[in-house]
Order: sequence, then C-alpha cells, then structure tokens
Amino acid sequence: MTNQQKLKTTDQSYVKSTGLCSFASGANAGIIDVKNGKMLRIRPLHYDWKYKPEAFNAWEIEARGQVFRPTMKSLVPPFSLAYKKRVYSPNRILYPLKRVDWNPDGERNTENRGKSKYVRISWDEATDIIAREIKRIHKKYSPDAILCQIDGHGETKIVHSTHGCCTPLLKLMGGFTMQARNPDSWEGWYWGAKHCWGMEPVGQMRPQTNIFYDVARNAEMLIFQGGDPETTTWGWGGQLASRLCYWFTELGIKQIYISPDLNYAAAVHADKWIPILPNTDAALQLAIAYIWITDGTYDKGYIVTHTVGFDKFKDYVLGKEDGIAKTPVWAAQKCSVPSRIIKALAREWAAKRTSTAHCNGGPFIRGPYSTEPGRLEVCLLAMQGLGKPGVSQVKMAEWGLWNAVCRACGYENDPSTPLPGPVVFPFVPAGYRGEEISFTVQPKQIIPKNRIHDAILNPPISWYSTTLFKPVEEQFKKFTYPAKGCSEIHMIWTDSPCLMTCWNDSNKIAEAYRHSSIEFILAQHPWLENDCLFADIILPINTKYEEDDIGHDMYSGQFFTMIDEKKCIEPLGESKSDYEAVCAIAEKLGLLDKYTEGKSVDEWIKFGFSNSGVQDMVTWQDFK
Repeated sequence: MTNQQKLKTTDQSYVKSTGLCSFASGANAGIIDVKNGKMLRIRPLHYDWKYKPEAFNAWEIEARGQVFRPTMKSLVPPFSLAYKKRVYSPNRILYPLKRVDWNPDGERNTENRGKSKYVRISWDEATDIIAREIKRIHKKYSPDAILCQIDGHGETKIVHSTHGCCTPLLKLMGGFTMQARNPDSWEGWYWGAKHCWGMEPVGQMRPQTNIFYDVARNAEMLIFQGGDPETTTWGWGGQLASRLCYWFTELGIKQIYISPDLNYAAAVHADKWIPILPNTDAALQLAIAYIWITDGTYDKGYIVTHTVGFDKFKDYVLGKEDGIAKTPVWAAQKCSVPSRIIKALAREWAAKRTSTAHCNGGPFIRGPYSTEPGRLEVCLLAMQGLGKPGVSQVKMAEWGLWNAVCRACGYENDPSTPLPGPVVFPFVPAGYRGEEISFTVQPKQIIPKNRIHDAILNPPISWYSTTLFKPVEEQFKKFTYPAKGCSEIHMIWTDSPCLMTCWNDSNKIAEAYRHSSIEFILAQHPWLENDCLFADIILPINTKYEEDDIGHDMYSGQFFTMIDEKKCIEPLGESKSDYEAVCAIAEKLGLLDKYTEGKSVDEWIKFGFSNSGVQDMVTWQDFK
C-alpha cells in the first residue's frame, strides 16, 4: 500500500521523533496515523513522501567499488513501532493521586510507602499540597532539603522535556540537591580509559567524524567486545548501525564478536564468535598484548612518538613487575578462551588494519573492575597505531553515528561531518533548562545516583568525583553529604521514578524511601510503576503524542531533520506534560511568569525554530 493510500484510511498523520534517549537528542522519525482521535499505528517516515529522492542530494560513502546511501525511509526500531501499546497501557496514570494514609497535616506513615493504596484527587488539591510542602520544607530546613531525581532516558521532548522541568523552578527558589550521575553507566571508560587518553565526555573516542568512512575504505577487521549493534541501538539511533554491519560484510571487512552470549548481531554478522566468561576480558586483552610484545608485532614507532609509560606496561605484561607473565595459557584459565584462539586473535589483529566497535555496553560498563578492559582497550589500540587508516574506536550508539552532539547538553557542535549541509540542534530553554542544569550547572549539594540509599540511611557519606562530563581532574576531588552548610534531604521530587529497577540494591532503596526523614515524595510519570508506588503524591504525565512540541532526528544517521511535532491525540484522562505540570505548581508558588519567562508553549516552539539554524533556510510559515 502506498503512503497516499494509507492516508486515505486515516483521519490524520503526524510526524514525530520516536527515539528514547531523552537528552535533547531525537531519533527515529516516524509517522503516527490517527483515526477517530485514536492512534492507529506508528510506521517509518518515507522521506520521499512529498519530495523526489533527487531533491535530497543525499550523502553517500564510496568504498571498494560500492556505495552506501541513506534509505528513503526512516529505520524505526521495534521499541518505537510498538509504542502505541505504552500510550494506551492499562497502567497509565490518568488523574492526580494521593497515598491514602499520608496526611501532610498529620500522620505521614512513611513506613507504608510501597504498600499503601491511592485515592484520586484534583489538580487543584494536588498542586496546593505540593506548593505548601515546598514552602514548609524551605522554612523548616533549607532549599537543598529537596532532592531532584531528574536524569534518565525516556521520550525525547524539547519544550516538555521528559526530565528536569522542575529544576529551573527550584533554582528560582534558592536551589536544590541534585541526584548526580557519578558515572554509573560507562564507568569502565570514565574511570579507566579516560586516564589513558582523556576523551570527553565519557572516555570514548570523540570526535569520531568520518570514522565510518575510514572503516569502509581502510579497515580489514572489526572487533566487537560485548557489542550488539542489532538491538542495543534501538532506543537511540534506530537500525542504521545494523545496515552498516551488513555493508561491512559486503566490503569484505571481517567481524569478530567477543561476548559470553551469542547475541543477535554476533549470530548475524560474526565471521568468528569467541565466547568468554563474564568480566574476564582484561585477561584476554593482556594476553593479546603479551603476544604482540613477544612477537614484536606492535607499532614501535607509534609507541615512541605518541605514548608515555609503555615500559612500565610492558614490564607488567611480561611479568617483571609481579612475577606472572600474562601469557595466553595464563589468560585461558581465567577467561575460558583457549590459548590457541587467543594467539590466533592476537596475530590476526596485528596483521590486519583493525578497529574496535562499541554499542556502549559489554565488559566496559556496570560491572566489577570494568575499568580494566576500558583502559586496556585503549592500550591495545595504541600498540597498533591508533588513528592510522582503519585503526580507530568506533561508537555505534548513543551520541550519534556521525558524532552528532547537542548544545542543550553543554557541548559545542563539531563542525566537521560527513553529512553535507547544516546540522540542526534546536535549543529550547524551557523544559531543557532543566537538562542544562543537570549536566552543566552543579548545585551546592549533590548525591551520586547509586548512593542515594546510603545518603538517606547512613549519613554522612563521602565519595570522589562530581557529575558526568567533567575532566579527569574531577575524579580526585572528595565530596561529602551533607555538604558544608547544607541540610540533609527531606523531600524527593522525581520525574525519573526508576531508581529501584535500574540500579543495585533495590531493597535498600525501598528502605530509604520509607525512612522517616523523607517527609514527602512527589512523582510525575505516565505510568504507575517502579518508584511511583512509593510516592505520596503522583501527577499524571502524558506522552509526547499528546502534546505540541518542536522535535528533531539527529541520532538516526540518515538525515538530520527538524520536525514541527503536532499533538496526535488529546491527553488521556487529566494528564499534562512535565512542563505543564511544573507550570501548575509554579502558579501556586506565584512564580509562573518567571518560570515560563512569559512565553507560551507555542512561543517556546517558535523560539526553538528561531535558534536552530533552520530559520536561515526556510521561513517559520513554510516550516509550519
């Protein structure tokens, strides 16, 4: 069925970015078909829906007699295609709710959080309670007695930012305590690789401009250590990474997958799958270095001109430091990869122009001593002349295949890109003022995300390093909670109610949420799930399909697109956007005009357009 035939079966069709990164980084532009006021389906956007393909003057990569081009439709992944199920989930929160045995003027029964039922209340009553509680907490303690849990991944919105809308309001009132990312997601690179080569923001290669062009033309082998570009990229950049892997095979580039499981990408793309015991990759990497050193197959000239400290590393690998030579036999006993396979891999790697590739997972994150494979990967790349044609670290997820970065997250856009034409990043400081605060502005008091329960249950606590996206020097600074002159926290305001399900020690988190010192928990979320069940007041939040916004797709890697994101359906129940919910609270606090800067949602959308770069290409009227 053609697009026009499909349109005849619907009342209206809308374009939306359907990615789930949330940090001002849209992806997976799709068409939402609506009939009789209900979402009918989500499907890929055909870029040639209204334009002829030749009008795009599309980018292309030529390599080895073949050409790789973007497709004329978006490569929307299953997570997004099935999102209608989430919009109409029976678990949607449709009305403001109050925990039945929590009384702001009496017994709070904090020990019953997670057990108590809820009663429906009005928005007027809910915002009255919230405003009174904020004022009470400020008067009794101080502004930093309120903890904001505002980071995480979710629907990518701009004006109605999924995370962080509350922080500009609290900043107007004197501040808050911030739940900080201390890196707890990519710690292997941040705490390990970063010490070997810097590389902001998280210790992975950046910029990676033209890396895919380089791999296609020059690489002979790719090594994926725990990576799965078939599925890991779904929430961010869709399925272009999968397409590239197919193309690399067509070009004759060998792909090696090292992982405990035969993941989807390994099953489809691997020329060789090497199973390994979890968290033992460092032993394998050290044994590879041992073979290169003893065979003399590393780039000695590069080591002399581009590195420091190699002699100490060499002594450790050969066993001169601790008496244990890191041989393939030694490694095999730890990682269960046969020594003959380790030798073959090391010699193949040394003989071929090889890049490593990542989807931000594997042994380099969220595991004990993930720092070691992180730093060792950088050492191995250096031993083979990192930066020579075909020798790079390739990032296939999250920050964008073409090194797309966003001003709203505090970055400067790298102007060099393999894609011709302008790169569009609408910067709309309405909802995303909250994101900017959470990334680039550090309040007086922070608590690392994975130490929240310790901070509540066993203060004082201390740790090293501040928030994410900080230089390596920050890792040597010691911080404490409570910070000097600051209060302990007594209220939690969360728009990211998933601490219990995303991080370790959930029982301790539940115990912390029930602690008597936490007098009020406010959650705003579309679904009654996870940490919401511990909140005292819950505000119903709509999905991005129920609101007007300005959007873009900068992660998919096909085309950089900017979108006038129209509301597809009316908000379910009495739900509001995150931004509108905070506006309702700001109004009760007498701060609505200051919070909104006097702009309506439509005016913020136009502001985003006027500061995007697109305004130099097309008028506002034509864009609309």
